[in-house]
Parts: sequence; structure tokens; C-alpha cells
Amino acid sequence: MTINEISKKFGLSKDTLRYWEKQKLIPTVKRDENGYRVYDTKEQNWIFYIMVLRNAGMSIKKLKEFVDLYMENNSTAERRKQLLIKQRNQLDEEIKNIKKTVNYLDYKIDHFDDQLLSFEKEKLAYDKQI
Repeated sequence: MTINEISKKFGLSKDTLRYWEKQKLIPTVKRDENGYRVYDTKEQNWIFYIMVLRNAGMSIKKLKEFVDLYMENNSTAERRKQLLIKQRNQLDEEIKNIKKTVNYLDYKIDHFDDQLLSFEKEKLAYDKQI
């Protein structure tokens, strides 16, 4: 597949794909006789994997560390697993914080009219003629 096709397939810009390749997050992408990138299944799998980890909030630096470890050999499997666990734990914490915020907003929405009434009463008390 060409970079245009990959860009559309994954919803990523061509600049992002080129950047990931430059950062060596995607193994070397083959080129055709005209010098155009040709993405096979292996590169597509890497793109998907990197995309998911970016969506999980993993930094480029951590992704680079993960890919470098992967390229070393199988003896790095436990370190790679720990990077994934750490990222998952960070994501879990973000989810908890988002849920707390949603709960608070639900409360504010559910009691919105009560707050307006309270404000009106306070305003009346403040504006009461002396």
C-alpha cells in the first residue's frame, strides 16, 4: 500500500507516518522503483500498534524505548511488558479522574435548578430594601 492509502486507512496524516518512520517507530519501509514507500502487512501492524499506544497516551520517547527493546531480542520481553503495564495504569488513573469529573458534572446538572433558586433567594435577600 502507498502512503496515501495507509494515511486514509488509519486516519493518520502522511506527515505523522513520515515522522514515525524517521523516529524509527516503524521498521524500515520498503520503497518501490520510483522511491515511493510501500507498506506491507508488517508495517501496517506496526502502524496500528503505535497508533493504539499513542491513543493510550504513550509518549514518543517511551514508544521509541519500547520499539528499541523489541528490536533487540526476546530477552527484553519483560521490560516491554512493564512499559505496557505502566501505560495501562496511567490510563486507568486518567479514566478514574474523568469519571470523577463526569460525576461532579452530573451532580451540578441534576441540581442546577436548585442552585438557581438558591441564587435568586440570595439575590432577593441582598436586594431587599432596608
